[in-house]
Amino acid sequence: MDTGENLAERFEEHRGQLKAVAYRMLGSLPEAEDAVQEAWLRLGRTGADGIENLGAWLTTVTGRVCLDMLRSRTARREEPITDGFDTFVPDPVLRPLSGTDPEQEALHADSVGLALLVVLETLEPAERLAFVLHDMFAVPFDDIARIVERSPAATRQLASRARRRVRDATPVADPDLGRQREAIEAFLAASRSGDFEALVAVLHPDVVLRADSGALGGPSASKQLRGARTVAAQAMLFRRFAGDSHVVLVNGTVGTVTAPGGRPQSVMGVTVADGRITALYILADPDRLARLELPPLEKGNA
Repeated sequence: MDTGENLAERFEEHRGQLKAVAYRMLGSLPEAEDAVQEAWLRLGRTGADGIENLGAWLTTVTGRVCLDMLRSRTARREEPITDGFDTFVPDPVLRPLSGTDPEQEALHADSVGLALLVVLETLEPAERLAFVLHDMFAVPFDDIARIVERSPAATRQLASRARRRVRDATPVADPDLGRQREAIEAFLAASRSGDFEALVAVLHPDVVLRADSGALGGPSASKQLRGARTVAAQAMLFRRFAGDSHVVLVNGTVGTVTAPGGRPQSVMGVTVADGRITALYILADPDRLARLELPPLEKGNA
């Protein structure tokens, strides 16, 4: 029989993976923490006696908790699930370009990009659960089926449908961090110098900017813009802040934190392909930014 201390130690061995599951399910770091805490409470009520594979049990429990949270979130929406999608930006996970935090490795391993999290937000809760648990964490369909209360065959179809939507909607991205940084540095250099044509040159002609300023930013501050010249014009409006931009890893790809006086004003993640920026994801919600854990900041070398 597990003592309370032993049970807590066994749970902590799985906390990193559980948070990774919950973050991919919810796109929110505080909600992911809440889901993991609920899994711990359920384990405390149940005990580990009779559980053959504690990690698998905790993963499915966390998935069930997240599914309930997603369904509750959807039920609270007065608008259809796609309303607000144009400006939605998930909570970013930030790291320095060099160095790692061993305690965070499970969360960062196989980092899920902001682009993918945005697409996941458009899936129905059961589709998202099936895709995340099976495709990202190799949970068998038989186990997932019990969570969504469907047959294994129907659950397999959920994952297949989600997989197609993810494949069709997730932009192609260059995985090379060096080329990503070159594009970011060119963007920052053009912004600082006010060189509009240089900004246009580093942006893909069909680039999409998604800016989420939250409720505090006002409805006009959150927007989606498309096209290199339109996005470049928007960037020129904020050129005075480019000198306070620091290059970091944002969900495993190169991005920036703008932090005048060391206080984060925005986080920008990007998608880079063929040397140009094809998408920008900017979180400027002051309330959410205040909860982020910032890595050591370095200036972009423009």
